[in-house]
Amino acid sequence: MSSRIWIMRDYVRCSGCRRCEIVCSLSHEGKIWPEASRIRIFAPFPGLEVPHLCAQCDDYPCVKACPVNALSTDEKTGAVIVDKEKCTGCGACIESCPGKVPYMHPTENYAVICDLCGGEPKCVEVCVESGYNALRISNDPGVNKKLHAIEPEVIAKDIAVNLFGEKGEEVI
Repeated sequence: MSSRIWIMRDYVRCSGCRRCEIVCSLSHEGKIWPEASRIRIFAPFPGLEVPHLCAQCDDYPCVKACPVNALSTDEKTGAVIVDKEKCTGCGACIESCPGKVPYMHPTENYAVICDLCGGEPKCVEVCVESGYNALRISNDPGVNKKLHAIEPEVIAKDIAVNLFGEKGEEVI
């Protein structure tokens, strides 16, 4: 049985508290530094927050696109692993990602991608602990991860239409 995991997102449940960004940066950077977090919260307008992180696509386009083999996948979790020493910061992984999830570290020249915290994602722990449950772990191999591997602006638009209607229709 595979132990690969995936972080499910329930966008409507996200409060925008950013605890996930804080715990991620503390865990990976040793300080509160949301700009270096492997999960990012985008708020295109007040009241709509979109947690954005690696979807661990089944075909791993970012790994395939890396010209220097700085990206690999963890066999246990399925996470994308970045070798900071090999990464040249070329951005091929960013361009190949359907959600444009990877980004360049704020002060160093390497790509930043969620590594699933070795199988125990801290972002999920704090989200569940807080009672929001916007992030949850799934082991379901049948999940269509590509549905979440899209840019946060597209996700936000779909959520806004779902919540508020098309083209600002007046709700009575």
